Amino acid sequence: MLKILYEDNHLIAVNKKSGDLAQGDKTGDTPLSEDIKKYIKKQYNKPGNIFLGTIHRLDRPTSGVLLYAKTSKALSRMNEQFRCNKVKKIYWAVVNNPPPNKSGKLENYLKKNQAQNKSYVVDQQKGKHAILHYKILNKLTNFYHLEIQPKTGRHHQIRVQLSNIGCIIKGDLKYGSKRSNKDGSINLFAYSMEFIHPIKKESIKIKAPIPKGKIWESCI
Repeated sequence: MLKILYEDNHLIAVNKKSGDLAQGDKTGDTPLSEDIKKYIKKQYNKPGNIFLGTIHRLDRPTSGVLLYAKTSKALSRMNEQFRCNKVKKIYWAVVNNPPPNKSGKLENYLKKNQAQNKSYVVDQQKGKHAILHYKILNKLTNFYHLEIQPKTGRHHQIRVQLSNIGCIIKGDLKYGSKRSNKDGSINLFAYSMEFIHPIKKESIKIKAPIPKGKIWESCI
């Protein structure tokens, strides 16, 4: 069942569960985008093909706010906001070690290995610029709860930048976690998104409910 967080004539935001695909890939699994199209077609009794634009993506094991465009005008304007870093995205991450400071900035250059579906920190001339800000929100029993605000949108950016400083996200085997989570998730959660509506020109803030589970509940 879709969990819709926000919807109007131009945009629709859903609460993505870990394991859901944002859009189709080589696995052939049904992505959320197809489920949303079916919902729109049925809910509004729309004939023919349904337009749905993918504005941004979340990694498959990540959960939280995922935004799509219902019109081409909304898609192009939201793409421009993302390109110009005008969308404020807040993530929560549960990591094994604390970062060097209570709050700070990480700045790296990243390169994606297509065959491995993994990104690496590389020299400046070889990669794409990646920036994020972090702060420690809580010290948990065996982990640390961080708030992350990415300023760029690189492939696996938060996962690789945190891993690079020894702050490995719980359950993230690809970037150094010793154990997986039982449900295959990683403890990275797209908590909120704030932007200017592409048509109405008013400020919109969308929050996702905290995922279930002892670790996430201990963060509240």
